[in-house]
Amino acid sequence: MADQYIGGFHAVMAALEDGATKPYEILLSDTRQDDRARRLIALAREHSVPVRTVSRSDLDIKAPELRHQGVLALIPAREFTGEDALDAPASPDRLFLALDGVQDPHNLGACLRSAEAVGATAVIIPKDRAASLTAVALKAAAGSAERVPVIAVTNLSRALDKLKERGYWLTGLAGEATETLYEADLTGPLVLVMGAEGEGMRRLTRETCDRLVKIPMLGKIESLNVSVAAAVCLYEAFRQRSGKKR
Repeated sequence: MADQYIGGFHAVMAALEDGATKPYEILLSDTRQDDRARRLIALAREHSVPVRTVSRSDLDIKAPELRHQGVLALIPAREFTGEDALDAPASPDRLFLALDGVQDPHNLGACLRSAEAVGATAVIIPKDRAASLTAVALKAAAGSAERVPVIAVTNLSRALDKLKERGYWLTGLAGEATETLYEADLTGPLVLVMGAEGEGMRRLTRETCDRLVKIPMLGKIESLNVSVAAAVCLYEAFRQRSGKKR
C-alpha cells in the first residue's frame, strides 16, 4: 500500500498517540480554530509532526471520499501484523475476530471499533477480495486500527485451521444454525468468524468452524449488518468471559 491520507479527529489523534510510525504531516482547515484543533496542534508539536493550515477545498481535493472534519494526516503505508502472530500458544484470554470477505470498509472499521472495545487480541482478514485498511476504513475505525492488530492472511481457512490446531475453538455465525449465540460457550481461546455482507461465510470457512451459531431475532428481518452482528457476538463473548450474568 502507498502512503495515504486519513481524516477525522479520532483517526488523526490515534495516529499521533498510538501509531507505530507517526504521520509525515497534518493538514488543518483554516476554518478550524476551536479547542479540538488546538489540542491536535499541541499533540502534533509534542510528537514533532508538522501542521500545515490549508483551505477546506484543498482537503476536499486531497481526500474527496472522506468526511474529514477539517483535518487530514499523511501517514506511511500501513503494515499488517504478520501471520506469525497466529503462532502464539492459545490461552483462555485470547479472542480473535475473523472476517471472511467483508467488502464495505465502513463495516471493517466498525468491526475494529467493537473489537477494541472488548479487548480482542486481533482481527483477521483475507489479503484479497475483501475490504482493507483504506482511508474510509480508518476513519470508520475512529482510531481503533492503531490499537487492535489487523492480521491479513493469504488463505483464511488455512489460518483458521492453524488456530484450531493450537487449541482455539472456532465459532461461526450463520443464520441456518440451530444453536443460538446465547446457548454457546464462548469462554476460553476463541475465534469468532463472521461472513461477508449478503453471502455469509464461504463453504471452506464454514466447514472449518467447530460450531455454527445464530443470533435469535424477532420480526421479519432476516439478518443484521455484519458490523452490528459482530458487535453482538463480541459483547456476548465479553459478558461470558468477564463472568457477568445477563
